[in-house]
Amino acid sequence: MSFYDEVGGAETFERLVHEFYVGVKSDPPLRALYPEEDLEPAERRLRMFLEQYFGGPKTYGEERGHPRLRMRHAPFPVTLDMRDRWMRHMLAAMETLDLPEAHAEVMRDYFARAALMMVNTPD
Repeated sequence: MSFYDEVGGAETFERLVHEFYVGVKSDPPLRALYPEEDLEPAERRLRMFLEQYFGGPKTYGEERGHPRLRMRHAPFPVTLDMRDRWMRHMLAAMETLDLPEAHAEVMRDYFARAALMMVNTPD
């Protein structure tokens, strides 16, 4: 069984990403990093990426190719403050999932490493 399945599959990632974007919408500085007026496409991309990363469907790769996270985020000024805001909303979204601690720790660890890797602009 994949990690994706162990944490609840599609339903878990849909809820996680939806709750994350509820937070993004309430955070004007972070929201400003998203150029699209409608966040649904961004929500779908993040959900597909996370599903694939954690062992679920490969839809992200089939539709968008290799993730190339740093390259895709290069046009946006990602500061340490933006990383912290992103993490705050992702961790709050994780709290809504009621995952076993071992699974939550795996996800938190990935999010912390990935968010730091995205920083591309000094504060």
